[in-house]
Amino acid sequence: MLATTAIVLLILIAASIPVAAALGTLGLLLDQLYTPMPLHLALGEVTWQNAIEFILAAIPLFILMGEILLRAGIAERMYGAMVQWLSWLPGGLMHSNIGACGFFAATSGSSVATAATIGTVALPQADRYGYNERLFVGTLAAGGTLGILIPPSINLIIYGLLTDTSVPQLYLAGFIPGAVLSSLFMVTVIAACLYKKAWGGTPVDTNWEMRIASLRHLLPPFFIFLLVIGSIYAGVATPTEAASLGVVGSMGLAALNKSLTIDMLRQAVEGTMRTTAMVMLIILAAIFLNFVLAAIGLTQLLTSYIDGLGLGPTATMIVIIVFYIILGCFMETFSMLLTTTPLISPIVFAMGFDPVWWGILLMVLLEAALITPPIGVNLYVVQGVRGKGSMNDVMIGALPFVITMFVMVILLMLFPQIALWLPQLFF
Repeated sequence: MLATTAIVLLILIAASIPVAAALGTLGLLLDQLYTPMPLHLALGEVTWQNAIEFILAAIPLFILMGEILLRAGIAERMYGAMVQWLSWLPGGLMHSNIGACGFFAATSGSSVATAATIGTVALPQADRYGYNERLFVGTLAAGGTLGILIPPSINLIIYGLLTDTSVPQLYLAGFIPGAVLSSLFMVTVIAACLYKKAWGGTPVDTNWEMRIASLRHLLPPFFIFLLVIGSIYAGVATPTEAASLGVVGSMGLAALNKSLTIDMLRQAVEGTMRTTAMVMLIILAAIFLNFVLAAIGLTQLLTSYIDGLGLGPTATMIVIIVFYIILGCFMETFSMLLTTTPLISPIVFAMGFDPVWWGILLMVLLEAALITPPIGVNLYVVQGVRGKGSMNDVMIGALPFVITMFVMVILLMLFPQIALWLPQLFF
């Protein structure tokens, strides 16, 4: 049963069938093969019960907020400010790529949106300043992954929904790991440029007067961050309500920048509708698949199999991590989150691991999948924005940052308080 499920899912994905259709098809096929009960008759009830979850309303709101910030030109000005403050480091603008990705991740909640937005702004600078293009595009692909770890993260909302874990606690837990991972990315760039100085390009001319003047361009994303996250922890808004505040705030910033027009709002709403429709269809298909997996006993079978290995909690966790690393090479990140969380998380919790800690570790593993070939979504996003050269350049450039993420996984295993300190402090 387990082998059949895995093989069919891989075949459907390899056939380039849309993810939502692949998950729904697999659920219907397992229903026909392994149970006499007509589980497909429960499709409407199962999807409706989950579709009306209030917290899901935060997803289109966060997407709309990111769309407005992108079209208002705030991301471009923010990148210019990062250039002024970070370009003195060995690696120059590559640190600006990572820093800008971290800032934009704290407003958009989406890795794909982060990589596409900052990539559009940054890529023209690679040739202009003579950077090693592979490493340069690697920083954009890797930096973009921060969107699912640094709050507000759409993936953390979905994880909280699937595992009944507090989203505010997950958001708190993401701050320090997000900062640590960003720092590790920068250390990776510094090490590469110290190894070969020519990779670091030509320094950007700047001075303290220009740096101080650029600070005003960091205020808009910082304002949105405080508005969204601050309202949650001040106790005045739920994550969904905070997302709506973020939309209002982003519209206000767009108005101040004189970019709030009917045409801009129309484009932002259209982009939001397309992305939300795709995301929600995948979620509902995955929820039905999870219902079928539980009904046919596959969840219990997998749990029994792992228990039967006779491994301790740490060794079992290593097996799970290796499983995610391998799976990340062949499966899209969002699908991985939705299909594996209901299967793997009960095993992790039964071994005594903290749900909040596991949520953050899972996000790092999903981040690695975003830049792991051949299915790494961020690799294709950056290459699409780049519009030239070979896909291999992006893959090779992202490889050092995949290794850096493995270092982050080890740090979280050895020092769980990296993720747990803030939630324990506040809750």
